[in-house]
Amino acid sequence: MHQGWIKLHRKVRDNWLYQEKRVFSKFEAWMDILMRANHKSNKILLGNELVDVEKGQFITSIRKLCDTWSWSNTKVNNFLKLLEKDGMIVYKSDTKKTVINVVNYRVYHDDETEKTSRKHHDNDTGASREHTEKNVKNVKNDKKDTSRSKLTFETHHLQLAELLFKKIKENNPNAREPNLDSWANTFRLMMERDNRAGKEIQDIILFSQSHEFWHKNILSADKLRKQFDRLQLETNNKPKQDDRLIKGVNF
Repeated sequence: MHQGWIKLHRKVRDNWLYQEKRVFSKFEAWMDILMRANHKSNKILLGNELVDVEKGQFITSIRKLCDTWSWSNTKVNNFLKLLEKDGMIVYKSDTKKTVINVVNYRVYHDDETEKTSRKHHDNDTGASREHTEKNVKNVKNDKKDTSRSKLTFETHHLQLAELLFKKIKENNPNAREPNLDSWANTFRLMMERDNRAGKEIQDIILFSQSHEFWHKNILSADKLRKQFDRLQLETNNKPKQDDRLIKGVNF
């Protein structure tokens, strides 16, 4: 059995589908009663008399219900008696009016239910907004951290990056210039975390870019760092590189 509730606005009674002239079913008549009931206490002018109408009540007449539902007077009265017998409504008729009171109206229209639903919606919206703002803040912080890490490299780190790109460019004149700051940061990490000496890195750069195989595969500082141990093993099987240092740099 389905649970929960949906909102059915009273304006549905203004829709052409609802206003179609027809004989109402018992279910349609019951829906019509629910939509006619006041959702809050009110006063109406009935002739020369001001009448209080409580929440869940409405004032009508048997004749009006007959016209709306396309029912006979007897059928309307019998239906109202049936609803009252089942504990769904309480009603009272006189020569001027019929007052119908929907029993347990809060089941069908409860302000607290609406407030709770609105509160839950607001809480969910607030939580979602807070989560989004937190994520945005984290992204900004990550960007700041990245920028900060790029600013920690020094001149000799940048010169190693420039050397690698220079050698790559010699092998491929169409090579696009990379983010040299990022490469410089990678060389900083190699020296600080991997304990690579600057002269050692320089030699591997020169070896990789003069090698028939490796010059096609070592096209970034990250790739050089990843393959550094293998490259170093291969250099042991080759004549030693000359001891040239990058001019003006002390590792």
